[in-house]
Amino acid sequence: MGSAALSEAIKSIRDWSMNEGRTLTTLGNAAELFGSLAFNDKAQQERLPKAAYRALRATITRGEPLDGSTADAVATALKDWAVEHGATHYTHWFQPMTGITAEKHDSFLSPTSEGGAIAEFRGKELIKGEPDASSFPSGGMRSTFEARGYTAWDPTSPPWLLTNGNSVTLVIPTAFVSWTGEALDKKTPLLRSMEAVSKQAVRVLKLFGSTAERVFATCGPEQEYFLIDRNFYFARPDLINAGRTLFGAKPPKGQELEDQYFGSIPERVLACMAEAELELFKVGVPVKTRHNEVAPSQYEIAPVFENANVAVDHQMMTMEMLKKVASKYGLACLLHEKPFAGVNGSGKHNNWSLSDEFGNNLLGPGDTPHDNMQFLVFCAAVLRAVDRWQGLLRASIASAGNDHRLGANEAPPAILSVFLGDMLTDIFEQIEKGSAKSTKQGGMMDIGASVLPKLPRDAGDRNRTSPFAFTGNKFEFRAVSSGQNISFPNTALNIAMADALDSVATELEQATSKGEELNKAVAKLLTKVIKEHKRIVFNGNNYSAEWEKEAAKRKLLNHKNTVDALPELVKPEVVKLFERYKVLNEREVHARYEIFLENYNKTVNIEGQLMVLMANRYILPAALEYQKRIGQSVAAVKAGGSTSVQSKKLLGTYTKLVDRFKVQTDALATALDHGNGSAEKHAKYMRDKIVPAMARLREVGDEIEVLTPHELWPLPTYREMLFVK
Repeated sequence: MGSAALSEAIKSIRDWSMNEGRTLTTLGNAAELFGSLAFNDKAQQERLPKAAYRALRATITRGEPLDGSTADAVATALKDWAVEHGATHYTHWFQPMTGITAEKHDSFLSPTSEGGAIAEFRGKELIKGEPDASSFPSGGMRSTFEARGYTAWDPTSPPWLLTNGNSVTLVIPTAFVSWTGEALDKKTPLLRSMEAVSKQAVRVLKLFGSTAERVFATCGPEQEYFLIDRNFYFARPDLINAGRTLFGAKPPKGQELEDQYFGSIPERVLACMAEAELELFKVGVPVKTRHNEVAPSQYEIAPVFENANVAVDHQMMTMEMLKKVASKYGLACLLHEKPFAGVNGSGKHNNWSLSDEFGNNLLGPGDTPHDNMQFLVFCAAVLRAVDRWQGLLRASIASAGNDHRLGANEAPPAILSVFLGDMLTDIFEQIEKGSAKSTKQGGMMDIGASVLPKLPRDAGDRNRTSPFAFTGNKFEFRAVSSGQNISFPNTALNIAMADALDSVATELEQATSKGEELNKAVAKLLTKVIKEHKRIVFNGNNYSAEWEKEAAKRKLLNHKNTVDALPELVKPEVVKLFERYKVLNEREVHARYEIFLENYNKTVNIEGQLMVLMANRYILPAALEYQKRIGQSVAAVKAGGSTSVQSKKLLGTYTKLVDRFKVQTDALATALDHGNGSAEKHAKYMRDKIVPAMARLREVGDEIEVLTPHELWPLPTYREMLFVK
């Protein structure tokens, strides 16, 4: 099977090279096509009556309620626009607690009394849908027989057209709630958290004389992913069902030479990237960067900043598009956090900031950050938010997949800390000692060759090991995992920041109401916040053992796995935080805790069952066949009157390995057959019993792979999957 998959992969590369129609994507046609399949501001302005357009913009920019007549006008224009582009159906597209997206398609056509049909779409159909909610995860909020759920149109995220073969569907981004009004999705709490952080940020801005009435969380999520030949993918049950390889010996060459990172992009991969980008351009996703990542066959795509809610929708669209387009090029897109052991896994670096309604980045330091009191206040609030709510932030990125990645050499550790860099650290140290009077400057860099220009040097270096790093005008939450919906990490960030800004605003308002000058009040506040929360700042090597010891001295949390991290979500102070800012009520918080635990349990159980299946149906038959061949060879030599010490030694070694493998397989199968108990107990059992049993079985299986002839090995190997492109 492994050899057959390799032959098919080589054939698919050859066929693609011979038959590929090379349509050149130029800057001009890409710019012309950008947003052509999205009902964005340009399309709205062109197609809506002026009054309806102004009302819709007021809803989008200022959060004003949308009346029924405006909804009808939008629905009519939206339907006409979609039908002109070939759409026959529409769908309310939402993000349930499965972590992926969901959609139910309805036709625009309605029968008439004359026996014909007309295309209809009214405001009430735009605003509200009613999918069955009974089969989506609810964490106990809804019984199976309580099926009613509602999708609610999100006017802040532009509708777009999904083209697929011979169909075009109008996609309407929506929230998803139960009959009781409780959030059953990822979007609803994100939108609530954005309202919360906006309200508190505006309070701070008003103290500095701003007239802004709204503040938006902004986001630019980088996406790492793997592309391998589809023939390998289909020959690996573990990749199909678990998204990662459960067996696989380390290849002779991995990423040791560091020759993949930013290297030349393989032709077939680049063609796939180009088409994916073009399709994303059409629906208005502002992708900006593409490059080879560190591991073999690993790549990255990154967009520019957007409103965080729109960025989340666009990020989900990006993942779906990568998988869709990859298949057209004979490739499979892997979004798991750790599809291959021994090489870098994939993350989703969540670049996060705040921006007012005028487009001013509130985390932009300006030319003289030490004098930029507003920036320093917002930056200090970030320190307070991350330090005070580090447990919530850690829980927001916890999953069985991310457990394989966090703390490894390509990902930040499970300890939350903030990297400020030399410039900001110096300013904060000055403030702590009294006042900040200067900003470090990087100066100019002379590279030493007259033909090369002198370059302006940044005031500080970057830190790629930090889980939460300041990168010039934003913070990069690097611990987010590649396959997850980024709504919840951003919800956690927003609510933590809302709490910090609430505290900051209250203190400054009280001080100024008593007649204290704002600058003096700010100076006192900054000194206090820095002293209270400087433990969260770390600019060194987050991978080092010394940092783990230092973090323990600072009493920072170090939850190394999902089972340890998730209880942070339901601590009383965290539940009160969600309730205080009306993001989630207690039932909604506990429901998410239950869903995350169940997801962990089911993921590990699926992987364990897959390992047993692959061991018994794939690896053992191949191993026993080779063991038989060795035995026959030894017997043939012996029958000829000779002895072969090496053959006998190989037979003994291999037989012991096969016996150990069978013992470990049976042990894992037995361990998987047990009562569930509570979700918490089950999760601890999976972590303490099943995960180690899987590791022991894999270790022996990988040893067998190294000794088994290639023509007998039933699975594509790392050497093939990572390097045949």
